[in-house]
Amino acid sequence: MPLIGYARVSTEDQTPLPQSEALQTAGCVEIFEEHASGGNRARPVLARLLERISKGDTLVVVRIDRLARSLSHLLEVIERLEAKGAFFRSIQDPIDTGSPQGKFTLQVLGAAAEFERALIRERTKAGLASARTKGRVGGNPGLRAKDPAALRKVRLARQDGYMERLNETAQDWVPHVRRLRPDLAWEDVVRIINGPLPEARRWTQSRLLRAVKAYVGDGFLPAEVLARAGRRETDDRLPAIVAGIKGADPDITLQAICTRLEAMRERTPRGRTRWQPSSVKMLLERAERLGLMPYESSQNQM
Repeated sequence: MPLIGYARVSTEDQTPLPQSEALQTAGCVEIFEEHASGGNRARPVLARLLERISKGDTLVVVRIDRLARSLSHLLEVIERLEAKGAFFRSIQDPIDTGSPQGKFTLQVLGAAAEFERALIRERTKAGLASARTKGRVGGNPGLRAKDPAALRKVRLARQDGYMERLNETAQDWVPHVRRLRPDLAWEDVVRIINGPLPEARRWTQSRLLRAVKAYVGDGFLPAEVLARAGRRETDDRLPAIVAGIKGADPDITLQAICTRLEAMRERTPRGRTRWQPSSVKMLLERAERLGLMPYESSQNQM
């Protein structure tokens, strides 16, 4: 099982070399290095690593804080790895999801996170109840008076909160949207995005459109992604979808693409529900002839 390392430092004047050396000693065949804040969940190198990692691989870090600064982010990444059939290991921490002990540690961490959330909810309820008994009314006085400045402040805060939540999931959908739009219709883009995601993190078309418009508005995505999709010949739709899956993960196998298409409930060219690698290979070849395959993926096919 290939070990894939991830080394992160926060600033450009720091070096990830000590981490990379420790990862190499641990047996990592490939190491991704990144300069980024641990509080930023939308890290491009980490996003690319999570896109490429496949079934049986193990993501290795020197310490947990090199991957995530919060328990919720750590559990989110591990959940995504598990959805792909991959594993996670921290060299200096007792976490290895490929072992029974590591899985138990992860379950304890998940239970601790849920317990912490429950305590916060209970404290909040108790505080509100105590304030009401003393005659204090909760809320913002400016909002109660419908003050324009206060209303504008709340709108901006909500927008900031929304963008922060989007940033936490950007690695799931931004690379797909950037690569597939406007060549593919939104309904097909949504299905490709949802393919590797657990059900709790899947997108609806309306929710994805809202997120994309917000990112376009802030300049994180080009406006072209919102352009109307061109009319595509019926025979070109399946090659375009298969090319999109292959483009997201150049190392994905033909059988894995079959599994993804079946999960998307996509029928074969003959209308069947079960896909065969030979059918996928034929569609990839057609996609290459149509110019739908990214250059790197086309080279990997040779």
